[in-house]
Amino acid sequence: MEVDPAAEPVAVYDEAGAVVGVAPRGEVYARSLWHGVGGVLVRSGDGRRVYVHRRSATKLVMPGLHDCWAGGVIGPGEDPAGTAARELAEELGVIGVPLTPLFTLAYDEGAGGLRSHLFAFEARYDGPVRHQPEEVADGWWMPIPELRARLADPSWPFVPDGRMLVEHWFAGQEPDGP
Repeated sequence: MEVDPAAEPVAVYDEAGAVVGVAPRGEVYARSLWHGVGGVLVRSGDGRRVYVHRRSATKLVMPGLHDCWAGGVIGPGEDPAGTAARELAEELGVIGVPLTPLFTLAYDEGAGGLRSHLFAFEARYDGPVRHQPEEVADGWWMPIPELRARLADPSWPFVPDGRMLVEHWFAGQEPDGP
């Protein structure tokens, strides 16, 4: 039995970042409700590369765009770290890797757009990656300087919330890596 992604229950947040209820994903997006997202930046063990992927063409939001965060919406009763670990396992097949909290940012496209509290984590990992075909079309390791250069081109089709997160992350990093 196939599950409709728009019917998935999502924890609804207020603008300040507190959980205030639950709504179906489709309603959260249609009504521009605040929600939480847990995301993981996967870096190589030496910290010099980041795993970048292209979202599948069937994703409910931002299909076919590139991203460097494995992540998704926080469900009812989940905490951000639990969501991040679950999404990392689902999207990239990476399990049992410690997650380091990085930061939390608010993403607000305004009325009619996405509004979310983004909880960012990092994982260091050199093992195999297994894509979930419903979510990830392709993926590869990218050196940090190349990712910086690609993101400097606003025409590169990259998810806007992921771009904001990685640019914030870049602001605290050395230009070439760890």
